[in-house]
Amino acid sequence: MTDTGVRGMGLDQTIYGNTLSTWLLAAGIYALTTLALWLLERYALRAFARFASQTRTSIDDLVADVLGETKFALILFVGLFAASLVLELDPVVALVIRRAAVIAIVVQGGIWASAAIAFWVRRFVDATAGEDAEAVTMVGALSFVGRLAVWSVVLLLILDNLGVEVAALLAGLGIGGIAVALAAQNVLGDLLASLSIILDKPFVIGDFLVIGEFQGSVEHIGLKTTRLRSLGGEQLILGNSDVINTRIRNLGRMADRRGALKVGVTYDTPRDLLAQIPGWIEEIVEAQEETRFDRCHLSGFADSAIEFDTIFYMTVPEYARFMDAKQAVLLAIHERFDRHGVEFAYPTQVVYTIPAAR
Repeated sequence: MTDTGVRGMGLDQTIYGNTLSTWLLAAGIYALTTLALWLLERYALRAFARFASQTRTSIDDLVADVLGETKFALILFVGLFAASLVLELDPVVALVIRRAAVIAIVVQGGIWASAAIAFWVRRFVDATAGEDAEAVTMVGALSFVGRLAVWSVVLLLILDNLGVEVAALLAGLGIGGIAVALAAQNVLGDLLASLSIILDKPFVIGDFLVIGEFQGSVEHIGLKTTRLRSLGGEQLILGNSDVINTRIRNLGRMADRRGALKVGVTYDTPRDLLAQIPGWIEEIVEAQEETRFDRCHLSGFADSAIEFDTIFYMTVPEYARFMDAKQAVLLAIHERFDRHGVEFAYPTQVVYTIPAAR
């Protein structure tokens, strides 16, 4: 006959080492514990979240957000562990239940920690209203590193709970890591380059870059790639190590923008008008908003023109506004020259013919 593990009659009958009354007690503990925790999570935490939303402090909002990520699986495992405490179980079964409960708690702890990091990032982005792109980029990277560290610790705790020799495992991973690093050196190079970009901050999201033959606005800085949006609208995807190893022109960090003009007039322009041209151009440039005149000089005698070089600056770096100001300056120069009878030079040739001898 096969042993079913059942002995005796009534509430005193023994089933797998425990009386029926003990099994009923364990079932009651499981049901009450699960129900109490579920009611606490469903109603008490929701009431606390409503209260936290009406206060000005952020600590209660953090607690509400973190506890709001509590999973129902944790409640089930806690109830199971509480019920097992009154039972006389096989050592292997008791060990499995205890380890399952510990793993559930550790995983839930990782979820809570990730929720806390996400709350911090969300609050920071909301506080800056997206205006500080450099800080948002840094916070986003730090949040990823933080979550990676949290779940690394969670994994190590789970392995330790399962009886794995974590110290020996880490030593083995150190040796294997060398081989992995050699096999995936390009990927690791991009990863280290992304950390360099995040920490050194040669550019941030929103900056306009010129990288070799590519140019565009930074849309995303990832672990492996940096993505730009070109002037033509297409997305440019560059490896982080390629970006770091290339000379970068960051036009987004310009304090002002330099403009250069070259104007040529004809050789029959009177000398007194030539002397007045630098003053005219200075007056025209200074009449424009957000411009700063630097210099204007007669720079040389070209083949077909007397040339003037002008340098001015826009006090704002936006290219569209710079071009608006440059266009206004050129139109004003054309109007002033036309008013004073000064002609623009253009390439010309004079051909002299000698009459044929008769």
